[in-house]
Amino acid sequence: MNVLKSFKLETKSRDQMIDITVQVENLIQEYGTKEGTAVIYCPHTTAGITINENADPDVKTDMIRRFDEVYPWFEEKDRHAEGNTAAHMKASTVGSSQHVIITEGRLLLGTWQGVYFCEFDGPRTRTFYVKVQADGEKIS
Repeated sequence: MNVLKSFKLETKSRDQMIDITVQVENLIQEYGTKEGTAVIYCPHTTAGITINENADPDVKTDMIRRFDEVYPWFEEKDRHAEGNTAAHMKASTVGSSQHVIITEGRLLLGTWQGVYFCEFDGPRTRTFYVKVQADGEKIS
């Protein structure tokens, strides 16, 4: 069984990391998937999906700060008319999707890991997709 679901979220600032782990796990549990794969995908060019620590909120703060240091918002050499080249660079660095193994009905994440939607050009209304692909017959 395969399931594809879209999720909407409202971001509140230009740069933001939103933990979406619960939404993904709820979808897995809703359909009773025990073994398989979850693909989490962002269809936006100025946002992305990452897996990172979800225990210490300072990690998100530090990551956003460091992204701003590497990709400053205002760079006189940037030519993109919308003025959001930094957001495009951050999104390309983070990537648009993550694949996570599902085992025993849960995402196979490390103890401190979570799945994040990363906003780099907000605030906006955003969409992300989750495709849950259940494994067929288990091999013993």
